[in-house]
Amino acid sequence: MDPVTLTTGRLLLRTVGPKDTETVYAACQDPDIQRWTTIPSPYLREHARGFTEQMVPDGWAHDAMFTFGVFLPSGDLAGMLGLTMHSLGVAEIGFWAAKEHRGNGYITEAVLTACRWAFTRASIDRVEWRAEVGNRASRAVAERAGFTIEGTLRSALNNNGVRRDCWVGSLLPSDLGLPSTAPYLPAPS
Repeated sequence: MDPVTLTTGRLLLRTVGPKDTETVYAACQDPDIQRWTTIPSPYLREHARGFTEQMVPDGWAHDAMFTFGVFLPSGDLAGMLGLTMHSLGVAEIGFWAAKEHRGNGYITEAVLTACRWAFTRASIDRVEWRAEVGNRASRAVAERAGFTIEGTLRSALNNNGVRRDCWVGSLLPSDLGLPSTAPYLPAPS
């Protein structure tokens, strides 16, 4: 799939490329991003270069990962968001916010925008969210975006060689008032 650009009243969600390498590198020096995400730590310029020049374009080209930089109208990078395909119609969302732009609702807005796109344009019927137990900021974004928290998975994340428990949640098209591409038969209550 060719990369797409999404807009909201406050944000521009677009793919990142070589011109964004230094900005991504600088944002990823934040200890909280390195602590709570699975990016390499320490995060080197070569990691940012590999991400912006190879990983992001390859993800779009192979319909495997749809990555968006979350930009303000000023051009500042507010965060990053990616939808990684796991199986037919199921993607996992991951995101981080640049330290100076936390607390403004930008990532929640970006998550909702990207999920609407995924449900209406990318044939995705379930978006899963996972975060290490204790990552309350990520959980708050997921809950504000309407994800249903489904539980805790033991030893389900590997962060820098350490297995960790994680929370898991999901968002379905119906949660946003959208139709699914496939019928959904929920379990009886």
